[in-house]
Amino acid sequence: MRSIVSREPATPPESRLVMPVQSFRRWNASDRRKPAQPRNWKTPWLQRLFVFGGGLALTAYGAWEMYHVVSVSRTTSLQYVLLVLFTINFSWIALAFTSAVLGFFGVLFGVGRAERAESLQHRTVVVMPIYNESSARTFAAVAAIRESVEATGLGDHFDYFIVSDTTNPDIWVSEERAFLALRERLGPNSRVYYRHRPKNHHRKAGNIADFVARWGGHYENMIVLDADSLMTGSCIVRLAAAMEADPDAGIIQSLPLIINRNTFFARLQQFAARVYGPVIATGLAMWSGRDGNYWGHNAIIRTRAFAEHCGLPDLKGKPPFGGHVLSHDFVEAALIRRAGWSVYMLPDLTGSYEESPPSLIDISVRDRRWCQGNLQHSRIIGAKGFVLPTRQHFATGIMGYLASPFWLMQLVVGILIVLQVNYARPEYFTQEFTLFPVWPRFDPERALRLFAITMAILLAPKLFGLLLTLFNNKLRRAGGGAIRLILSSLIEVLFSAFFAPIMMLIQSGSVFQILLGRDTGWNPQRRDDGSIPFNDIVRRHRTHTVLGVVTGLSAFMIATSLFAWMSPTIVGLVLAIPLSWASGQLAIGLWLKRRGLLLTPEEGDPPSVALRANELQTEFAKAGFDDADGLKAIHADAELRHAHELMLPDAQLRRRGEIDPERAVAQAKLVDAETIEDAAIWLKPKERMVVLHDRALIGLLSTLPAERAESAA
Repeated sequence: MRSIVSREPATPPESRLVMPVQSFRRWNASDRRKPAQPRNWKTPWLQRLFVFGGGLALTAYGAWEMYHVVSVSRTTSLQYVLLVLFTINFSWIALAFTSAVLGFFGVLFGVGRAERAESLQHRTVVVMPIYNESSARTFAAVAAIRESVEATGLGDHFDYFIVSDTTNPDIWVSEERAFLALRERLGPNSRVYYRHRPKNHHRKAGNIADFVARWGGHYENMIVLDADSLMTGSCIVRLAAAMEADPDAGIIQSLPLIINRNTFFARLQQFAARVYGPVIATGLAMWSGRDGNYWGHNAIIRTRAFAEHCGLPDLKGKPPFGGHVLSHDFVEAALIRRAGWSVYMLPDLTGSYEESPPSLIDISVRDRRWCQGNLQHSRIIGAKGFVLPTRQHFATGIMGYLASPFWLMQLVVGILIVLQVNYARPEYFTQEFTLFPVWPRFDPERALRLFAITMAILLAPKLFGLLLTLFNNKLRRAGGGAIRLILSSLIEVLFSAFFAPIMMLIQSGSVFQILLGRDTGWNPQRRDDGSIPFNDIVRRHRTHTVLGVVTGLSAFMIATSLFAWMSPTIVGLVLAIPLSWASGQLAIGLWLKRRGLLLTPEEGDPPSVALRANELQTEFAKAGFDDADGLKAIHADAELRHAHELMLPDAQLRRRGEIDPERAVAQAKLVDAETIEDAAIWLKPKERMVVLHDRALIGLLSTLPAERAESAA
């Protein structure tokens, strides 16, 4: 059976689509397609008026109150700066509040429910892009998703395509072995395909674009996953049915919920996303309407529309603001919407899942890349032809990271004002005649009231989510009951407050680095539940701790009231090292889980696809593909070697005299090697990749003996 499976083509015949590169500077409105069903294309003006009008009114009220707080006497320049910074930060949380209010009532009254599907007409491909991931994990997910889709009775309408950008030679070979094993397990008509790209040009966006350009013509729609995605068959089928029922839909986004997380920090995120996320997502979906956004995964896309309108251009200049588009999903949504296709979310569609980074440091690594991608959008937000809500999505993403340095500046200005009050000499003789010195003063009662209002607006979305969970009998019971849900929310709010100043400094540092021209890499996300070495934690957070201690001592020496006001920030920074250590601890997360705290409904009633994926992962891991040396595996297994060569692209012609240094070195090492052990030791990772891409060098590798002749004797 193995030999038959290994000789089957790893990919179907190509069915190419042209994917022209789009322009951000030129666009003709006449190129925008007309809606096929204009009656269904309704702009949610009332919802937008409520969200943005309400947010503007709240911001005006907050700014007015803050003005009266600082203008008890003559207002200084620093107080005006504080007023401006407060207004910017307050507008951010005011908009989130009004959107959450809309989402609260939307969830309460069941807005945006997806219809069940009984039949399908078109073919859809489920695409999973991977980059240096565990093969046991990713292929178990694909197998579990496929089983779940087959159980709906509509499985024949779906293919599954793993598109790899892996750069680690051992992981690449493990992927191929896992793919062949999965095909052998499924037998004929598996409809599972695999492609490895020699160079990961333009990263994930380029990976998907390469697939669409080469095989997109086979499929009406594609469902794009991440390596940590899981979706039930029912969710996938309902997405496909929703796309078929709406000829104007270009992208339909589901709401992925976080599952399978057990470290302390990941459980905090998992709980927050499950309890508060639906409120926020529903509000966003309601005011966005058909001008929505795309989050890069767990969404269905009309393939030809994507090919015609989502070819991403490179931005002029060097990274971080130039080069290829890093956060491609927002831009793809903007381009496909510009062309006249709708983009929207079905927030009530269940069965869409993902995972989250296991610790504070892990999320900060991912956040650094997201920060650069969102700030890069500052060069795209003004592109020709984008609709206004699209620009708002870009602005929201940009502000999501600029909020941290604005908050930091507000804290610094507040400290400077207190210093001015306590230590600066009053200016008795100003240009204008006054009976009293110019002395910054505040209205303490009004300030306290404004602080309370700000906290209420900030925490309201969390309260809305908690109330909706408590109102739902099924969710309440699956989440551990009312008391445990309330305690879990208190834990989440408390530790979010402690982690917030650390993330503020991390994000502020990221923003400053990007503004100074420092580019980020694209490291694979750590998806396990392992903890980070303590020395690394100390190294990453020692500056935060020192800053917290210095700030605390300075605030206490200036005024005890300032110390009390800044205490949440000070505590979070002073405890940055132990908090970061605790964030990645599996034991803390499991201790809370055993006591029913930070428990999500998906843990109380686990989705079958997640249970099956975990079961298959354990089974696939026993094969040992992820732990094997790729070169030795290719050397030892002739069938694998033959299958690997079949999966390689056609060799590119080389001009005589043009020598690839890495290939030359790799060939020399193989010629000099007496055993496969020598080759495995001598070849560096890049040289291994050269060997694995070259049929001639693979042939040379295969001739090496397993051990030295004298040893065999």
